Amino acid sequence: MDEKTILTTAVKAADDKRAENIIALNMKGISLVADYFLICHGSNEKQVQAIAREIKDKAEELGINVKRLEGFDEARWILIDMGYVVAHVFHKDERLYYNLERLWGDAPSEDILSELNQ
Repeated sequence: MDEKTILTTAVKAADDKRAENIIALNMKGISLVADYFLICHGSNEKQVQAIAREIKDKAEELGINVKRLEGFDEARWILIDMGYVVAHVFHKDERLYYNLERLWGDAPSEDILSELNQ
Protein backbone atom coordinates (compact mmCIF):
# COMPACT_ATOMS: atom_id res chain seq x y z
CA MET A 1 0.00 0.00 0.00
CA ASP A 2 1.35 3.43 -0.91
CA GLU A 3 2.14 6.11 1.65
CA LYS A 4 -0.57 8.53 0.49
CA THR A 5 -3.28 5.90 1.07
CA ILE A 6 -1.92 5.21 4.54
CA LEU A 7 -1.80 8.95 5.31
CA THR A 8 -5.35 9.47 4.02
CA THR A 9 -6.63 6.55 6.09
CA ALA A 10 -5.00 7.89 9.25
CA VAL A 11 -6.21 11.45 8.66
CA LYS A 12 -9.82 10.33 8.11
CA ALA A 13 -9.71 8.08 11.19
CA ALA A 14 -8.37 10.92 13.36
CA ASP A 15 -10.97 13.31 12.00
CA ASP A 16 -13.76 10.77 12.66
CA LYS A 17 -12.86 10.89 16.37
CA ARG A 18 -12.72 14.69 16.36
CA ALA A 19 -8.97 15.04 16.65
CA GLU A 20 -7.92 18.67 16.78
CA ASN A 21 -5.39 20.57 14.68
CA ILE A 22 -4.55 17.64 12.39
CA ILE A 23 -1.40 18.27 10.38
CA ALA A 24 0.79 16.10 8.20
CA LEU A 25 4.48 16.77 7.69
CA ASN A 26 6.25 15.48 4.60
CA MET A 27 9.39 13.92 6.04
CA LYS A 28 10.84 12.63 2.75
CA GLY A 29 14.53 13.48 2.65
CA ILE A 30 14.42 14.79 6.23
CA SER A 31 13.89 11.68 8.34
CA LEU A 32 14.71 8.04 7.76
CA VAL A 33 11.94 7.02 10.16
CA ALA A 34 8.93 7.68 7.90
CA ASP A 35 7.76 9.56 4.81
CA TYR A 36 5.01 11.36 6.74
CA PHE A 37 4.33 12.36 10.32
CA LEU A 38 0.68 12.85 11.21
CA ILE A 39 0.26 15.05 14.29
CA CYS A 40 -3.00 15.72 16.12
CA HIS A 41 -4.36 15.97 19.64
CA GLY A 42 -7.32 15.26 21.85
CA SER A 43 -8.51 17.19 24.86
CA ASN A 44 -8.49 14.31 27.36
CA GLU A 45 -7.03 10.81 27.81
CA LYS A 46 -10.19 8.99 26.66
CA GLN A 47 -10.32 10.97 23.43
CA VAL A 48 -6.60 10.48 22.79
CA GLN A 49 -7.08 6.71 23.16
CA ALA A 50 -10.17 6.75 20.94
CA ILE A 51 -8.27 8.60 18.18
CA ALA A 52 -5.32 6.20 18.37
CA ARG A 53 -7.59 3.14 18.43
CA GLU A 54 -9.51 4.39 15.38
CA ILE A 55 -6.31 5.02 13.41
CA LYS A 56 -5.02 1.55 14.29
CA ASP A 57 -8.33 -0.19 13.52
CA LYS A 58 -8.88 1.56 10.18
CA ALA A 59 -5.31 0.86 9.13
CA GLU A 60 -5.63 -2.83 9.98
CA GLU A 61 -8.98 -3.07 8.16
CA LEU A 62 -7.14 -2.04 4.98
CA GLY A 63 -4.34 -4.51 5.59
CA ILE A 64 -1.85 -1.86 6.67
CA ASN A 65 0.68 -3.33 9.06
CA VAL A 66 0.75 -1.42 12.35
CA LYS A 67 4.33 -2.09 13.40
CA ARG A 68 4.17 -0.47 16.79
CA LEU A 69 1.77 1.35 19.09
CA GLU A 70 3.34 3.05 22.10
CA GLY A 71 1.99 5.11 24.98
CA PHE A 72 -1.61 3.90 24.79
CA ASP A 73 -2.10 3.25 28.52
CA GLU A 74 -0.81 6.68 29.58
CA ALA A 75 -2.62 8.44 26.69
CA ARG A 76 -0.38 11.50 26.80
CA TRP A 77 1.51 10.86 23.55
CA ILE A 78 0.55 7.80 21.52
CA LEU A 79 2.76 6.83 18.62
CA ILE A 80 1.33 4.62 15.87
CA ASP A 81 3.98 3.32 13.45
CA MET A 82 2.47 2.28 10.12
CA GLY A 83 5.75 2.14 8.20
CA TYR A 84 5.62 5.04 5.73
CA VAL A 85 3.44 7.04 8.14
CA VAL A 86 3.94 7.59 11.86
CA ALA A 87 0.98 9.12 13.68
CA HIS A 88 1.57 11.13 16.85
CA VAL A 89 -1.63 11.50 18.89
CA PHE A 90 -1.07 13.88 21.76
CA HIS A 91 -2.95 15.05 24.79
CA LYS A 92 -3.35 18.80 24.23
CA ASP A 93 -0.93 19.71 27.06
CA GLU A 94 1.79 17.39 25.75
CA ARG A 95 1.44 18.66 22.21
CA LEU A 96 2.11 22.20 23.35
CA TYR A 97 5.11 21.06 25.39
CA TYR A 98 6.83 18.88 22.75
CA ASN A 99 5.84 21.06 19.77
CA LEU A 100 6.92 18.63 17.04
CA GLU A 101 5.87 21.11 14.39
CA ARG A 102 8.64 23.45 15.53
CA LEU A 103 11.14 20.62 16.00
CA TRP A 104 10.57 19.49 12.40
CA GLY A 105 10.06 23.05 11.13
CA ASP A 106 11.99 22.35 7.93
CA ALA A 107 9.45 19.69 6.90
CA PRO A 108 6.75 20.97 4.53
CA SER A 109 3.12 20.50 5.53
CA GLU A 110 0.80 18.45 3.33
CA ASP A 111 -2.61 19.73 2.28
CA ILE A 112 -4.64 17.26 4.30
CA LEU A 113 -7.91 19.15 4.06
CA SER A 114 -8.26 17.73 0.56
CA GLU A 115 -7.67 14.26 2.07
CA LEU A 116 -10.68 14.71 4.36
CA ASN A 117 -12.99 15.57 1.48
CA GLN A 118 -12.24 12.48 -0.61
